[in-house]
Amino acid sequence: MFRISHFMRLLADAERAGRMAPARRGKPPGPVVIWNLIRRCNLTCKHCYAFSADHEYEGELSGDEVRTVMADLRQFGVPALILSGGEPLLRPDLFELAAHAKSLGFYIGLSTNGTLIDAPMADRVAAAGFDYVGISLDGLAETHDKFRRLQGAFERSLAALRHLHARGVKLGLRFTMTSLNAHDLPALLQLMRDEGIEKFYFSHLNYAGRGNVHRAKDAQFTATRDALDLLFDTAWQAAQEGRDDEFVTGNNDADGPYLLQWVTRRFPQWQAALREHLVAWGGNSSGVNVANIDNLGVVHPDTMWWHHALGSVRERPFSAIWRDLSDPLMAGLKAAPRPLEGRCAQCAQRDICGGNTRVRAQQLTGNPWAEDPGCYLDDAEIGLAAPAAAAPRARTRIPPVVEAA
Repeated sequence: MFRISHFMRLLADAERAGRMAPARRGKPPGPVVIWNLIRRCNLTCKHCYAFSADHEYEGELSGDEVRTVMADLRQFGVPALILSGGEPLLRPDLFELAAHAKSLGFYIGLSTNGTLIDAPMADRVAAAGFDYVGISLDGLAETHDKFRRLQGAFERSLAALRHLHARGVKLGLRFTMTSLNAHDLPALLQLMRDEGIEKFYFSHLNYAGRGNVHRAKDAQFTATRDALDLLFDTAWQAAQEGRDDEFVTGNNDADGPYLLQWVTRRFPQWQAALREHLVAWGGNSSGVNVANIDNLGVVHPDTMWWHHALGSVRERPFSAIWRDLSDPLMAGLKAAPRPLEGRCAQCAQRDICGGNTRVRAQQLTGNPWAEDPGCYLDDAEIGLAAPAAAAPRARTRIPPVVEAA
């Protein structure tokens, strides 16, 4: 995850103080675990990586098994659990499991489509004490309902946001961009401001699950750069104004080097200092600082690697699976530097992005170490060619995000 707002606040503070705080390097005590507690979902979204449907799936972990795994995760130093699905609210014991996780001291997030959250359910979610609830929106009503394949899905998810906001739950919007919904990004950022939502998570489309089927319709690189420019500008405005809005991105670690370009153009005096912070961030952390456990208890390097099993928590503790480097993929992901090939191996920014998202290379070439086909930076931008003189890039005109009346 790339925390845009964190870096923008560093810049804003540096502008005010005349110096930038030094970068601090350190490893988290354990990986954040995204846990698909249930595969069943009431929707069949076009870009679902789990191929979920509205029926029961056999062999899912029982409540007792989940609690046993939680104890191992806590002892291993895992700081946070993101409870996901499918649709996690369809799991009957979700709130009991969340309460147990809270009693162990985990930070607990809930990832939901929001369509099942009416006022009574919002009361239960709020009472459970989730540290964060993320609700996915794929655009405004027409776009969202097409992606979710359910008429009225947008209105139900928006109602959920309003129910939870009224109960003081910390919320975030989650948006996965493709060429079919990129046009709705400005409106969703405006919706965030209008509804008082604290966080916006922008996900690049990754090649996994139904997202793999739709990779031919992935957003073109120009649209990606326009979207990042908008997010950077919006986050910078929030940082200047001292607002707590959070903007983060995921699934394309080229966002780090691209932010460095944005800073170099606008604040060249902070380029070197900010680069140190970006290197300390380190880019892609699949298999290192982020992990996934699926509904059957199988461990994966992250949620986009469901086709690659590392082991089952029914057979070995997560802590043993995660430390095991006999799997070539895990050995490579944990290597520093990673065994990159192609333009990624020669990239001058690889210490920032960490080689970007390896699953895209694997899905398209069969080789997880090949160059990332989703990198939207050209050769000159990553130090492989001399910069060429070119006309300024035409940018999509994007209306400003303003306060609601």
